[in-house]
Amino acid sequence: MKVVILAGGFGTRISEESHLKPKPMIEIGDAPILWHIMKYYSYYGFNDFIVCCGYKGYVIKEYFADYYLHRSDVTFDFSQNNEMTIHSNVAEPWRVTVVDTGLKAQTGARIKRIQKYINDEAFMMTYGDGVSDVNINELLEFHKSHGKIATMTAIQPGGRFGVLDIDEHQSVQKFSEKAKEDGGWINGGFMILEPQAFDYLDDSEDLIFERKPLEKLAMDGNLLAYKHKGFWQCLDTLRDKGRLEYLWNSGDAPWKIWEDKKVL
Repeated sequence: MKVVILAGGFGTRISEESHLKPKPMIEIGDAPILWHIMKYYSYYGFNDFIVCCGYKGYVIKEYFADYYLHRSDVTFDFSQNNEMTIHSNVAEPWRVTVVDTGLKAQTGARIKRIQKYINDEAFMMTYGDGVSDVNINELLEFHKSHGKIATMTAIQPGGRFGVLDIDEHQSVQKFSEKAKEDGGWINGGFMILEPQAFDYLDDSEDLIFERKPLEKLAMDGNLLAYKHKGFWQCLDTLRDKGRLEYLWNSGDAPWKIWEDKKVL
């Protein structure tokens, strides 16, 4: 199953760093938050990624083009015909397709524009600026159990985000994007979508996935919520970055599970 990562926005709320690079390339510790997200999915065995680029997408392409240089020790010997020796080459079991989905395209258009890479299969989708400790295997089992088109991970971070109305069967009755600030369940990304989700999308640059498409999926009874009560944090502001940096540097990052030997 492929993992689609939305990584094309302008990141205006953290412009102190995003004026130089796309937000998914802002570093937590010594690696972009995009890398953290991919390492997380890879831990669960999902290694085929489609990255939807837009703003400064070339930075993401260059990062993966030189990935082994970023993650390995290298000796440059200019006395021996400019030889380069890579020590302890860090290799990931990844296949990464980086797609230019348009500079100004909204999220719905970006997802629609990678349809040809999905091959009429179910796929995972998340945002390139948020980490969590959601159990991906349990999320997938939940998705398979209900037979609907879309599963969204729902989290409770407090106000500031759009709110989901969820019934006792985990069905999303209504999706209200940033309509109220009552600390209810909100869209935390980490979605699973059946290929029929593309029927709710079109190529219009102004199509925002979190508005009409998700609202229509909810009205049709095709959007269910997987409630996650654990850790979730997005990277929207310098304050968010500071919190993620603190957790990472303290050795207490809840999403850093790839060094854990447990089989989930």
